[in-house]
Formats: sequence, structure tokens, C-alpha cells
Amino acid sequence: MDRSAVKQIAANRKAYHDYFVEEKFEAGLELCGTEVKSIRQGNVNLKDSYCIIKDGQMVVHGMHVSPYEKGNIFNRDPVRPRRLLMHKREILRLFAKVKQDGYALVPLCIYFKGPRIKLEVGLCKGKKLYDKRATAAAKDARREIDRAMKDRARY
Repeated sequence: MDRSAVKQIAANRKAYHDYFVEEKFEAGLELCGTEVKSIRQGNVNLKDSYCIIKDGQMVVHGMHVSPYEKGNIFNRDPVRPRRLLMHKREILRLFAKVKQDGYALVPLCIYFKGPRIKLEVGLCKGKKLYDKRATAAAKDARREIDRAMKDRARY
């Protein structure tokens, strides 16, 4: 993957706070024209979105794409379910994993890859409150170590 052709549009930072991300997958999005124009302007929110697999198709729910201001009658519902484009065998493999207890499919970020819009989907396991506290403590400790190293480098 050529990193120069990849440009991130929006990220779901809340997902990393609420879940352990075990695997990441890339999926295409089935969008209409005005949605693409709105996403190009950065008017998308992944905060409360989630993915489900129904009838062998993967669908993202709760992804908010603001209506395109020049779209008039062509605008669609901002939170409509949108189909994700993945290989059938990948979807079936994810379906088998999600049927296990505690796994969820969560959109992590949306980005451009060349002219296409892609969605990064994470296979996630929910964090408990003590896991969130441990993550926050480790982050604070890392920040303190970096701060001490920076001060030490000055002298």
C-alpha cells in the first residue's frame, strides 16, 4: 500500500478507548454521489457507528454523513445503513468470529486510497472498566517517561 496515496478523513478514537482492536480490515463503501462530495469535505462522523453482517452482506450503521449543501433533492438520509464491499470469504470469516462472545465489528477510520473511499473495520473485544484504567495509567506513565527524557536531554 502506497502511503502517499492514503489520506485520512475521519477516525473513531472512541473505539480505541472502548475496545481492544485485535484485527483490522479494509472495506470499500457503497455511496451515492452527494455522499462522496460531503465526505470529500470531511463531513463524516464515525463516533457511534458499528457494523453488522446480515444475509451475507456487511453493513455499517450509525455512520453520519452530513448532507451536501448543494445536493438539494439528491441528498440521502445522513445516518442510513451503508453496505460495505468486502470479499465473501472475509465476511464469512468475520461472521464466524463475531458469533463468538464479546466480539464486535467497529469502524476505526475512513480514508481515501487513490480515488476510492475506504473504511477500516476492526474486529474488537470490549474493554472492562479496569482495562480502561490500566490503559490510561500506562499512557500517563509513558508520557512521564518521555517528559523526563526530554528534560534530561537538555542538560
